[in-house]
Amino acid sequence: MERLKGKVAVITGGADGIGKAVSERFSVEGAIVCVWDVQHEKGLSVVVKISNNGGKAAFFQVNTTDFAQVELAARQVIDQFGRIDILINNAGITRDASFRKMTHEQWQQVLDVNLTGVFNCTKAIAPFMLDNGFGRIVNASSVVGLYGNFGQTNYVATKAAIIGMTKTWAREFGRKGVTVNAVAPGFTLTDMVAKMPENVLQSMKERVPLGRLATVEEMAAAYLFLASDEAAYINGHTLSVDGGMTV
Repeated sequence: MERLKGKVAVITGGADGIGKAVSERFSVEGAIVCVWDVQHEKGLSVVVKISNNGGKAAFFQVNTTDFAQVELAARQVIDQFGRIDILINNAGITRDASFRKMTHEQWQQVLDVNLTGVFNCTKAIAPFMLDNGFGRIVNASSVVGLYGNFGQTNYVATKAAIIGMTKTWAREFGRKGVTVNAVAPGFTLTDMVAKMPENVLQSMKERVPLGRLATVEEMAAAYLFLASDEAAYINGHTLSVDGGMTV
């Protein structure tokens, strides 16, 4: 359908997992895809795949915790493609441990990537969108940000905070034609998750009313909807894509 035809999209963490699926789907829908990631080889691989399939993409090696790198990459995208229409704040990490065992380093690492990284990318890119009077920002939250999860104090804190930031930016940016929403994925069968022991995967499936894990393609479809013109009047919303876990 080419729902994103001609749009320029920045996708952080776009070299792997859900981010990779989003990059590939956005390209199919006509977007010029800018993959931002710290993983150089994987990032280039995504770009090559998109190019071989007739799409247009570019890779930028960016550590989103470093605002100087983010600001430079944003300027490079503008210089190369003229604008940025879509920002997918997808980059994230986990450093799981029960609260008593969690170190300050584990706490800070997750906050730096999952929260400060989102702030940095939005800080660098939102001004271009506001000046142009158009933009779609979609932030990656999580179902655990809605109901908590054992052993993930740091991760849950960031994903709950993302929901609050999304609502705040929706209020601040909306009058300038920029919508801000979030996706809260449930259990998703990424390559990393697929390597878990079968009994762990079965336990995860049993917690989902649909009885299975999501595919990365299903998650990409949710990001696509919120980034498309079809979602033009949706602003400040967190879309749970979890098979019913939060019912």
